Amino acid sequence: MKKLTAVTLTIVMILCSFSILAYAQSEKPFYLVLGDSIAYGSGISNSREACYGKIVADTNGYEYSNHAIPGHTTNNLINRLKEETVINDLKKADIISISIGGNDFLMSNLIGLMFDSIVKGDYTEYDRIADGFYTNFCEIVRIINSYNPDAVILMQTIYNPQTGYIGEAYQQGADRLNAAMRRYEAENPGEIVLVDVAAALGDDALNYADDEIHPSAQGNEIIAEVILDKLCELELGTDAEPVIAAEGKDIQIPVIFTISLRIIGTVFHILSVIYNLFNI
Repeated sequence: MKKLTAVTLTIVMILCSFSILAYAQSEKPFYLVLGDSIAYGSGISNSREACYGKIVADTNGYEYSNHAIPGHTTNNLINRLKEETVINDLKKADIISISIGGNDFLMSNLIGLMFDSIVKGDYTEYDRIADGFYTNFCEIVRIINSYNPDAVILMQTIYNPQTGYIGEAYQQGADRLNAAMRRYEAENPGEIVLVDVAAALGDDALNYADDEIHPSAQGNEIIAEVILDKLCELELGTDAEPVIAAEGKDIQIPVIFTISLRIIGTVFHILSVIYNLFNI
């Protein structure tokens, strides 16, 4: 009887071990996307199915949630991180991708910023915004770590989709934000992992939507590729080749929208020439 009991217990323990192992193998890493319209996928009309976050999740078989909201600044993201649904996903996330910062400039009197930078060559307000971004970014990481100190935070650099005089001014802002990210990375080793989206997208117009602000379908695939490369480097992913479950559909924007930005840039450039003539 004792032998029979021992054999039975052994079989039960083996079966339980297999069940536990099967459960562990079935668990998938949880991939969370936070941020602004870039993370949301505003450059494509079918963002839920084809944004870069979904591509990354589909490629590596992650569980996935996207809490990005178009127009959000770092201040907005701080408040977003206090919402119950977001907190719940923060707690279980293994990997967190963040795209944030561009709207800190775009939502801060853009015309005034362009006038100061292009006409007067004054970047004082740029510096102030970048300082505010750094302070807010520190708080964003602190909040994330307070809920989940083990999650890997992937922070995306800010790209420049603009050309001409507007592009030159935009680059000044992007450079300052990216410098702030690199400062944080240097001062807080291991806290974040920078993903150089700016370098990956470059200046190829095909990587940007008709609005010349957001990544196109091709741009989303490129962002997915650079994130997948980083995840493979970190041994958190197995495949650097994106799996495209749904082809992205680029948004259609009236040409007048982008022409107006170029006109503003040209007008400001002419004003800068006049301004400099009177200040020689």
